[in-house]
Amino acid sequence: MEHFVRVIMEKQENAQPLDESIFAKQNIYETGQETTVYEMALPRLLDEDEADEYAQRLADFMFEQGYEDFDIEISTDDDLAEDEITYENDDEFFEDYGVMWFNEDDLVDEAEYQGRKVKLGKPMQGDTKKFKVYVKNPKGNVVKVNFGDPNSRIKKSNPARRRSFRARHNCDNPGPRHKARYWSCRKW
Repeated sequence: MEHFVRVIMEKQENAQPLDESIFAKQNIYETGQETTVYEMALPRLLDEDEADEYAQRLADFMFEQGYEDFDIEISTDDDLAEDEITYENDDEFFEDYGVMWFNEDDLVDEAEYQGRKVKLGKPMQGDTKKFKVYVKNPKGNVVKVNFGDPNSRIKKSNPARRRSFRARHNCDNPGPRHKARYWSCRKW
């Protein structure tokens, strides 16, 4: 659907199509955020003024039908004409966007730990704890991180236990990679 209008509202039980004499073709679907979305195709792209007028008329219609809390999205030519910016150096990028998080987990390197080669960033069966992983700390040294209770089972398939564990360990902010909490949260 290239050009569209969407009406987004709180989840509607037994959502009924909007008046088909006004909205000939429409799709109704529910999102994971407990919302119902009505999506209708537009025959052509609307400019900004047309989109504003269409949205106002649609909003008036929705109020007349008894709906009070909803959002309207209409595709415009602005959606299609996104400008691409090329930065000459990292300083300009960081000035505009700040530090972006980079997932180093995909980079598995080998390093030396106490005289033997080990893989970095790959959790494995532990010796003193349930799991262990070798990582580099901020100083650049390779360290072994032990984590997990060797006498308990991970029951992450139980949503209540998973939610409780993640809340108890503050997994929304797991901390640095060279700490056990980071890896425990990652397993859960």
